[in-house]
Amino acid sequence: MLFERRLRDGISDGTITMMFRCWRRSQVVAGGRYRTGVDIIEVDSVEIVSAADITAGEARAAGYASPDELRAGLRGAAEVPIYRIHFHRVDEADPRATLAANDDLDSPQLREIDRRLARLDAASPHGPWTMATLSAIAANPGTVSTELAKAAGLERFMFKRDVRKLKELGLTLSLTTGYRLSPRGEAYLRERGSR
Repeated sequence: MLFERRLRDGISDGTITMMFRCWRRSQVVAGGRYRTGVDIIEVDSVEIVSAADITAGEARAAGYASPDELRAGLRGAAEVPIYRIHFHRVDEADPRATLAANDDLDSPQLREIDRRLARLDAASPHGPWTMATLSAIAANPGTVSTELAKAAGLERFMFKRDVRKLKELGLTLSLTTGYRLSPRGEAYLRERGSR
């Protein structure tokens, strides 16, 4: 779930506990857990509201100075429903971070990574890509995604989508600019002799 950078500190310290989104249909469910880019949040409730019903307290809980400022920040056509989402920050480590830090890969773990990468390759509309992407990130840590995408012959959004899949497997880490392999990703390439 995407949040503006300015809101992430408030989510981390617990002062932001609400968000408003214009969606044709809800993108979250009560009880679901979602990553903010820094933390994990758990959704407590999801309701459709009218723009006029947003209160000053709700605007502050969403990180805005006033309901007018919040309404001005909403993206979407006027007829699209507004969802009010109450949430709380989950005080647990991101499982991806724990996975990414594990560089002690045994044979069953290596085979499982092989299997999952093969499935990603098989499902791809642009052919096998996982090992080439891991190798490109290993060779070019911190390189802007636009350059990596161009070198791979992909649109930037497609390249970034692919890298997110590798991140879910704990193989890559996002940097302020670009990516790098996680300790798990480095161990995997080292074991497979693909670096």
